[in-house]
Amino acid sequence: MDDKNLLDLVSVISFVLVLIFLFFAFFLLTVKTNNKTRNILLALFLIITAIDISSFFYYRFVRLPPDIEILRAFCISFLKSPLLYLYVLSLIYTDFRLKAKHVLHAVPFFLSVLILIPGFFMAGTASQQNFLQHAMAMSEIKLLDMAIHIQSLAYIAAYLVALRKYRTLLLENYASNVSLSNYKWLFQLTVVIIALNVVTQVKDIIKYTEYTNIANSLTVLMLLAGLLFILWIVLNALYYPDLFRGIDASLKPVEVLITEESTLDNPENLKLNNEKIEKLKEYMTVEEPYLEPSLTIQDLAAKMKMPVRDLSILINHTLNQHFFDFINAYRIEKAMRILKDPKKAQVTVLEILYEVGFNSKSSFNTAFKKHAALTPTQYRKIHSL
Repeated sequence: MDDKNLLDLVSVISFVLVLIFLFFAFFLLTVKTNNKTRNILLALFLIITAIDISSFFYYRFVRLPPDIEILRAFCISFLKSPLLYLYVLSLIYTDFRLKAKHVLHAVPFFLSVLILIPGFFMAGTASQQNFLQHAMAMSEIKLLDMAIHIQSLAYIAAYLVALRKYRTLLLENYASNVSLSNYKWLFQLTVVIIALNVVTQVKDIIKYTEYTNIANSLTVLMLLAGLLFILWIVLNALYYPDLFRGIDASLKPVEVLITEESTLDNPENLKLNNEKIEKLKEYMTVEEPYLEPSLTIQDLAAKMKMPVRDLSILINHTLNQHFFDFINAYRIEKAMRILKDPKKAQVTVLEILYEVGFNSKSSFNTAFKKHAALTPTQYRKIHSL
């Protein structure tokens, strides 16, 4: 395919993509939902992305004023990564709200405008036109081009840090396998973001070489990948709302709780912990709270009339076991008893997993094999001989 046909293809794909992005943005802004902030963040990301990629075709129809064109081409992209990051935070935390401090994420955008003030915004119309025609050779644009890539890498690091904390809090406070599905989806989202960023970095390096046809081909690939990416996010948000329940932002990892607890290792406290452990084990055995699929550490603390902080340290630190694994161990032990019971030989594995508190066959099989080194079917077969 020659360069002209390739550029025509890019124009068509980008035009369709802009229409789809704007349609989804309109839908997100108008649909009734309890998560309005989340929808607004995703809608703004879609709108800004649409404005950014419109550069592939809009020049065929209109000519923008130089001031608008420079903002569209070299400044507005600084808002994409922050919006996507805030959207990810809104997925993680149920009580996420936009605050004044979040305006700091827009600082790179305002700095990019300030950088262009002397050489562009304060120049005459003729100088502005000349600046745009030779933009890629201008020192200001080279600086902004480098800055946008650095910003993208910084936000990828921020995604990974937020994701690591999210996983820790899930394991330490939740026993629902749906919660881990949230993490897996966000992990996949981060992987896709990293992959798209890598391709973009390669494309932007190549565009400065003589292999512009390769850069154009990568542009087509990026546009198609971008379409699939947004469709994936929006369709998951629409059809799988359970993925986006989030967690309480006030939760702290147990390592933070430990640093705040100065008397944790004194002899008196250790003796008290042993008593609490015995009480906890007795409660788990007698009352079987683990049978509740959506059990959280807050729920268990309330049932035992114990402060959540103390229970979290007791399980996640003293017992050296994540709450998630702690609860699943009791669930698997009960499942093993049922599987060994000849009177319940006709009860299916699916019925058993629901009975003991799991809500997914795959998560049950994974947990069972981790605990017993066998699948549930293998375990039942061995103990029925």
